[in-house]
Parts: sequence; C-alpha cells; structure tokens
Amino acid sequence: MERRKFIRNISWGGAVSALAGSSFIPAFGAKIPSADTFNLDYAPHFGMFKGHSGDDLVDQLKFMADQGFRSLEDNGLLGRSVEDQNKIGKTLEQLGMRMGVFVIDGGDNWKISLTTGKEEFVQNFVNTCKKSVETAKRVNAKWATVVPGFFERKLPMGIQTSNVIEALRKGAEILEPHGIAMVLEPLSDTPELFLRYSDQTHAICKAVNSPSCKILYDAYHMQRNEGNLIPNMESCWDEIAYIQIGDNPGRKEPGTGEINYQNVFKYIHGKGFKGICGMEHGNAIPGKEGEQALIAAYRKADQFK
Repeated sequence: MERRKFIRNISWGGAVSALAGSSFIPAFGAKIPSADTFNLDYAPHFGMFKGHSGDDLVDQLKFMADQGFRSLEDNGLLGRSVEDQNKIGKTLEQLGMRMGVFVIDGGDNWKISLTTGKEEFVQNFVNTCKKSVETAKRVNAKWATVVPGFFERKLPMGIQTSNVIEALRKGAEILEPHGIAMVLEPLSDTPELFLRYSDQTHAICKAVNSPSCKILYDAYHMQRNEGNLIPNMESCWDEIAYIQIGDNPGRKEPGTGEINYQNVFKYIHGKGFKGICGMEHGNAIPGKEGEQALIAAYRKADQFK
C-alpha cells in the first residue's frame, strides 16, 4: 500500500475519500490527488500532529501533506537556526507546500514600542525586517506577521497611530522589493495591545499605502473583540491578505466553540480567496485521538455548499 494511503487510512478509517474534494493545484506544481485536499488552503503548525509524526520537523511536514494540507505556518521561524530554516524550505518545496506566516519579532511586540515613535524601537523594527527578508528567502515566505506593541498611554491616540504608520512605512520599504507582505494582526490577548480592531487596521494599511502592508484577519481574535465576522471582513476585504482560524471560546479547532466556521469558510471561498488560512489554535483533545478529531473537524467545516 502507498505511504499516503496507509497514513490516511490510519487517521481516517477510510472516511477521507468520501468527505474531501477540491481541484486546487498547490504551489511548485505538485500534484496531490484531489480527494486529499481541501477547498481552502489550511495551514497547520509544528506540534499539531506530533502524536502521529513525532518531533522531527520533516516528518511532521510529510504527515501534514499526507492529510491534504498544502501549507505551513510557523510563528517562531525567525528564531530557528539557519539549518532548520533551510530544511523546512527544502521540504516544503519537495512536498509542493507553501509557507504561511512567521512573526517579525525583535523583542518589542509585547511591550510599549512603536506607538512611542522612539528611534530605538523603530530601528529595531527595521533591523528585524531586514533579518526577516533573509529568513523568508530560505522558505519562500510571502507573508510575515507584525504586532505594533502596546498603547503608550501618555500620548493621544492620533499621535500613537501616526507613529505606528511611520514605522510601518519604513518596514514596507524593506519588504516590498522582495515581494513580502507584513500582515498586521489585531489581537485580543490583552487590552494593552494597540492594534485591536479590523477597521483600525484597515485605516492604517490605507495610510501606509503599500502592497507590503496588509491585514491578517484572525477570526478568533476578531470574534472576541468585535464579532460580526462576515460583514466586518467584507468591509475590510480589499486589505486582507491572510486569514487565521480558531474557535471561541477556547481557541481550538472549528466546531468546538460558537463560530459557524462552515459559513465563514463559504464566504471566504466565495470571495475567490487564494491565500492561506492559518490554523493558529490548539487541539481540543490531546494525543492521536485529538489529532484525528481536528482533521475531521476541518473536513466537516470545509464541506460548505
């Protein structure tokens, strides 16, 4: 029996063939049987399927591909060794998979930083963007997440916004010649975060005015901060370049919370979205059983009409 079919049968009990179906041809021209793929391009992260594939990065990527996933996202890629970055890039190419986001993080994302306008924070951000270009080249990445940090409560909101826009323009100047887009992610983790809403992020992208500054729309965070997901996505659609997934409450796979992901995915697919939907969430159930349940949850949510 072929390796792909063997692993699929273990994980699915033969159910995948009946549930799946897509005509998408992934990057690099790889030919994955249509029964193995999804309608949208969902991207797992390392560790999500360790019960089946173990700790080895290459084995994890091979398992993802065997389950029909066509992309990877790795928030901590910038901190990995050059050797591991090269290994990931080579394996992705061999498997016909795309690289999703990694985080542009020079240590200032989770504190008061770009909102201040201080040169030390701007320069660190610029230097981290330069480093990120080299990392992106090794894995053929086209998107990288940017978090502008916390509010500077001593400054008016308009001044903070101007400071962030100026810093992002400098970052975009570095990324744009290489075809890399920083994707700004409004978050819900703490009220101290400056970037929290989709309309706020949309306005900043318009002000930066670069193809290298777009929105990362994380449905989990946006459900927590503002709700009304589909209308808000529609309002911001012209600036959305990347999407992330996580149900609420709990930040686990679709079907474990209140978000109607089948409807959300139907909307995204109907917009003709060809980008990546990152699976930035945990597994609701631990171990192999949880990994199988997670894949089944995506198969179910992906079967929209």
